[in-house]
Amino acid sequence: MNKRNLKNKFKLLLLFPIVLLVYSCSDQMVSEVPYYDKPDFTPVWTSSKEADELHKVADFKFTDQDMNEITGGMMKGKIYAVNFFFTSCPGICPSMTRNLLRFQNTFKQDDDIKIISHTVMPEVDTREKLKEYEKNFDIINGKWFLVRGSTSDIYSIARKSYFAEEKAGYNSDSTEFLHSENVILIDRQGHIRGIYKGTLALDIQRMIEDVNILKKES
Repeated sequence: MNKRNLKNKFKLLLLFPIVLLVYSCSDQMVSEVPYYDKPDFTPVWTSSKEADELHKVADFKFTDQDMNEITGGMMKGKIYAVNFFFTSCPGICPSMTRNLLRFQNTFKQDDDIKIISHTVMPEVDTREKLKEYEKNFDIINGKWFLVRGSTSDIYSIARKSYFAEEKAGYNSDSTEFLHSENVILIDRQGHIRGIYKGTLALDIQRMIEDVNILKKES
C-alpha cells in the first residue's frame, strides 16, 4: 500500500467516529423553529425529542362552513395556521384573510398544510355567512376551515390552547371580547411553533418559511 492510500485510509478512520456521532444525535438536534410553551410567547429552543413535555393544543371539536366536524384528531400529523375573526369585521379581518390567502395558495397542493379560522361571533356567523365569506375570498374548501362552536369553547381554546392574546393569556375574563390579529402556527404534534401578525404580509411570508422548515422535521 502506497503512502497516499495510507493517508486516505487514516482520514477515513478519523472521520468515521464523527459520522457516527452526527447520526446518533440527529434526533436531538435543536430545531431552527422555536417552541412556545407559555402565554408570554417566550421562545423555547429544543429538539423535537425533548419537546414532548411542552405545551400542546387541547383536543377540540368545531363545525366548519359545510357543517362538517373539525376535530383535534383530524389535525394530528398536520401543520396548520390558526386565527380568529368574524365575517362582519371591517378592519383587520379582511386584511388577515387576504394575507392568509397567500399562505393557502403557497401550499395549495399540500394536503398536510391547513388553516383554521374561528369566528368569535358564532351567534351571528351562520353557516350561510361563512359560505359567503368562503366564496368572496376564494377560500379553498377542505384546505381552509371556517369554524364555529359555542362561545365558551371558542374563547377557551383561544386563550388556553393558542394563547391568542398575549396580554390576556388564559387569565382573561371569558366574557371579554376576543379580537386578535395574531396567527398561530401549530406543528404535527400539536405544539405552538410561531406567532405572526396576520395583517403584515412580511409576517405571513416568515410563517411560510417556517412551515417549509417544519415540513422537514420528523
